[in-house]
Amino acid sequence: MQLDARRVALLVAANTALAPLAIDAYLPAIPALAAAVGASVHLTELSVSLFLFGFAVGQLIFGPLSDRLGRRPVLLGGIVVFLLSSLAITQVESLEALWALRFVQALGGGASVVNSAAIVRDCFSGREAAKVLSTMVMILMLAPLVAPALGSLLLYLADWWLIFAFLALYAVFLLWLLGRYLPETHGRDPDAPSFAQVLGNYLTVLRHREAMGYICAVSMSFAGMFAFITGSPFLYMEYFGLSPAVYPFVFGANILIMAGSNRINIRLLKRSSPQRNLLWGLGIQFAAGLALVVLFATGLASLYTVAPLLMVFVGMQGLIGPNAMSSMLDHFPTMSATATAMQGSIQFSSGALAGVLVGAFEIPSAWPMVLTMIGASIAGNLGVRVLSGRALRAQKLATEQA
Repeated sequence: MQLDARRVALLVAANTALAPLAIDAYLPAIPALAAAVGASVHLTELSVSLFLFGFAVGQLIFGPLSDRLGRRPVLLGGIVVFLLSSLAITQVESLEALWALRFVQALGGGASVVNSAAIVRDCFSGREAAKVLSTMVMILMLAPLVAPALGSLLLYLADWWLIFAFLALYAVFLLWLLGRYLPETHGRDPDAPSFAQVLGNYLTVLRHREAMGYICAVSMSFAGMFAFITGSPFLYMEYFGLSPAVYPFVFGANILIMAGSNRINIRLLKRSSPQRNLLWGLGIQFAAGLALVVLFATGLASLYTVAPLLMVFVGMQGLIGPNAMSSMLDHFPTMSATATAMQGSIQFSSGALAGVLVGAFEIPSAWPMVLTMIGASIAGNLGVRVLSGRALRAQKLATEQA
């Protein structure tokens, strides 16, 4: 199917923005939300991890359904669930209710967003797919850049509940936009795999050594980023003493670096492979993580030394994410949604676990965040080189001989 690449990128970016908006917009309001539900900031931060777990489960369940029923029914149905749960959260009065509704909200978000990469794979492949994904991610960077500032504004105008009302309104906008402008790229397939076959397909992905290397790379990088996202309200607003009004601007600077690395990735793909760009991103991310450890260990950590390194660490998502995803999807052309669901489930579960490691123990220190970030970076670098090393060496040799 031939579709305009820019149009596809815009539509799937608008859809994928649902997740960062749901995660980042309420970060400045976490202290106010914690007070409203009678819980500590650290326990309220765990609602980020609950969202990620729900997102992972939603992708596992609804990815295969997308292969069977088509992209549009699953995508639009997920948005409806997200819309209703967002409205319900505006009335929440307890921590347990917040956790439960955030999980349900994430199920709907996962059902919707799992289709984005699959839609790209339906229409494109190889370097073309990597370019579309990079364009999509670059557009997508506007969501976490704007979200915390928007959350602060909504918090100022009313209270934390207005943030979730905005999320419901964005879901309504998506229903109109995608319902009108996004065609079906896959279609209903009555011969799609049964439940037993779906499990077999998931096992096929898990057993594919090279693909699991790429999944490990993007998942561990994502885990490191969400260790930062989970810990950033404490780090910036309590540890370094920033106000909720200033916090979004320091947080948003990370996204500018990510958008820049995405732009660089698009240019590099003209003469370099996705796999090579992936290794560069992982290496730079590890160097930034190691520098953070050194700063905190030597007592030289300050807002002015830590924030730039955090920007580089998080910003490398622009090199890692699209290249790892396109490299992985090239191995599963006939079940791209199922492969995307497995990849997304592992990725968001890793992010959720990283968030738990940072916030669950309620330690008033930056070390849980920093150690989780460097540990995830080490795992990502080792994983892709051990699991995908043979293919990466073969690809490098072929490039040198060309």
